[in-house]
Amino acid sequence: MTPPSTQKTGAPRSLWRNREFVALWSGQVVSTLGAQTSGTAMPLLVLGTTGSPSDAGIVAASGTLPYLIAHLPAGALVDRWNRRTVLLVSELCAGLALLTVPAALWLGRVTVAHLAAVAFVQGLCFVFFGLAERAALPGIVPTSLLPTAIAHNEARARGAALVGPPLGGALFGISRTLPFLADALSYFAACVGLLFIRTDPRNRPTTPAESLWRSTTAGLRWVWRHPLIRAALLLIALSNLVFHALVLILVVLARHHGATPTAIGTMLGIYSAGGLAGALAATRLHRHFTPRSVIIGANWIWAALLPLFSFTSDPLLIGAIGAATAFVGPLWNVVIISYGTVLVPNELLGRVNSAAMTLSWGVMPVASLGAGYLLTTVGPVGAVWALAALMLAAAIAATASPAVRSAPPLPTTEESAPRPSISAYAVAAVEGEDDMAETQLTHKQALAAVIQALGGTWDTERAVLALRVAGYEPTGDEAAGKEARRNLRELAEDGLIERPDPEQAVYRLA
Repeated sequence: MTPPSTQKTGAPRSLWRNREFVALWSGQVVSTLGAQTSGTAMPLLVLGTTGSPSDAGIVAASGTLPYLIAHLPAGALVDRWNRRTVLLVSELCAGLALLTVPAALWLGRVTVAHLAAVAFVQGLCFVFFGLAERAALPGIVPTSLLPTAIAHNEARARGAALVGPPLGGALFGISRTLPFLADALSYFAACVGLLFIRTDPRNRPTTPAESLWRSTTAGLRWVWRHPLIRAALLLIALSNLVFHALVLILVVLARHHGATPTAIGTMLGIYSAGGLAGALAATRLHRHFTPRSVIIGANWIWAALLPLFSFTSDPLLIGAIGAATAFVGPLWNVVIISYGTVLVPNELLGRVNSAAMTLSWGVMPVASLGAGYLLTTVGPVGAVWALAALMLAAAIAATASPAVRSAPPLPTTEESAPRPSISAYAVAAVEGEDDMAETQLTHKQALAAVIQALGGTWDTERAVLALRVAGYEPTGDEAAGKEARRNLRELAEDGLIERPDPEQAVYRLA
């Protein structure tokens, strides 16, 4: 497999000179804004139609159910199909599904079952689109710019989350049909941007085709073999459970105290403003914080902030507290998504991403149903305290995880200098030292730290990617491969790794 950064010659050093990335990103700005608009209107429509928080929870759960049941097969299919086609079809189907909501409103035939079905189709399209976009990104953006591209995608989502809720609340106040019409049109507009992508993002596997079942579970097997990715995904799953349930709880809390749809939209917009600020900051902050400090620190910040929601019913103050929690999320996402995008072989990207999303987002239907149950049994304040307790458990688990404490660094952009070092903690895991001071590492030490942290099997191609993560910029593919093979041999001589099969140059931890 050719490393992503060498797939294109003369790749632009700035993302904004990359025409295909700009086309993809711009189209998704419109689409994501539309999704946030209808996403705010949907629970308001359910509550306005039936007055039941449980019904709102059922519709929300239907929208996230595909995250649990569809991610694994979707990942295998995305790795087999043309990814550009998957992107286009996903947007078109989601737009058509949304058009049925204003039609039902005009006919006076809105039902919870219909809204749940529309939410399910939207969620299913989101699953396929998200996997295809992440798998196609390394073919569009060079490796050294991937963290920046992912941070810009975070800013895209957070910016839409800032504007979308107030817009959705305002449009819903004018007419119940407007938010859903706007979302449907946004999907169709996003398709125009996808037409400008000319690079073929289709995966071209180099290994024989395997059964759909084995292909489907390949991502799970890869994730399970890598301690850091496994630990991070479990932490993400717990935080997703908390924050997905929290949104519905805050909407009900605000409505309980007489907030109007416009006020609720403004509250959610303020909440999202923190995410936008965090996403903009993440484009630079990821170079200055170690992944270990991000993963552990984010969970403790959330654990400290969540109880504050229980002390106010003012929508503006709720939004301000939410903004503080949302600021941290983008930096966390840049760390985890960058690891996966750079280190996972491209032919496995769709399946590994699908496994990751199944584990981390599959909890969302449970969160929606759980939020409805908590609201019914203990009320909004009691529900907030229950979520705060879960977040405290996540912070303790992050601090105690050896894989998180020895997390290796992220790739940096080509413009940044000097190259960052890997913390001496990772080196100590290899050399048996206790010195925690920062030190510049040799290529061999950097590769050893990454192998020690991630585990699994290692060949030349994966070692090349790991060296790029550590800042190694070879003059060409031949030089990169030679350096990787030399370091693997030396680490085997040192006893850190071994070759289970002498006939194959594939290594694993000794």
